[in-house]
Amino acid sequence: MFTKGISYWSFEGGLEGTKPVAEAFREARAAGYESIEVCLSETGDVSLETTEQSATTVVRAARDAGIELSSVASGLFWGKPLTSDEPEIRREALEIAKRLIDVCRWLEADTVLLIPGAVDVFFDPASAVVDYQTVFDRASAAVAQLLPYAESRKVVLGIENVWSKFLVGPHEMRDFIDQFDSPWVGAYFDVGNCMASGYPEQWIRILGSRIARVHLKDYRRSVGTADGFVDLLSGDVNWPAVIAALEGVGYKGYMTAEMIPLYRHYPEILLENTSRAMDAILRR
Repeated sequence: MFTKGISYWSFEGGLEGTKPVAEAFREARAAGYESIEVCLSETGDVSLETTEQSATTVVRAARDAGIELSSVASGLFWGKPLTSDEPEIRREALEIAKRLIDVCRWLEADTVLLIPGAVDVFFDPASAVVDYQTVFDRASAAVAQLLPYAESRKVVLGIENVWSKFLVGPHEMRDFIDQFDSPWVGAYFDVGNCMASGYPEQWIRILGSRIARVHLKDYRRSVGTADGFVDLLSGDVNWPAVIAALEGVGYKGYMTAEMIPLYRHYPEILLENTSRAMDAILRR
């Protein structure tokens, strides 16, 4: 029913884009994963410089490893948000989003993870604070501008609930998506990201069929900061309730573990531990 996957960011060098994707594919398959979410970086095998021709090498490497490419994410929107106060940054962000869509299509995937905007950037105290309504208006305009392009490429814009103080509740997320009235805009639902202020099983029931992809993370509420993200099964997520909710709304698709940060020592063990935890969560 669910496809067991891992994020490229869960590999040493993944966040920097320095991990060769062919190595990540082989290691993921050896650890028991069926799919990988690749990530668009400034440099590396999947980057702003990727072309349709070079993408075929990535597709071939995935096939050789027996790995599906589930989706394409990018962390570049943290530094260049679609809702920045700077018009030039917003223009650059739109170009990054279009390249993300292109790369997704070239890699024969069908969903991108889109960070729609940010009131602030929690890990960068120097980042500007943007008014919530302004973020909403700019994010809405950006998605509306990207939508025809995404539809032409047959790529879903997966709007993720991230720690940006934007779309912090399930009704906000639902209504933001519904304004576009399009099957090419959906929710990229992150289980762990909503734990600080809510319950993922409740989000799932409200978002329902809008869910295009799912990230698995666990979180310990007593910590209350980003340090609260922990190994799967080590936090406060009610995994039986989450799985029941996903089954209840008819979600059948990729379940991608996004394990950040890596272990300080022997980070390769993170893949094995996460794989075992996912087998329990997915009842395998």
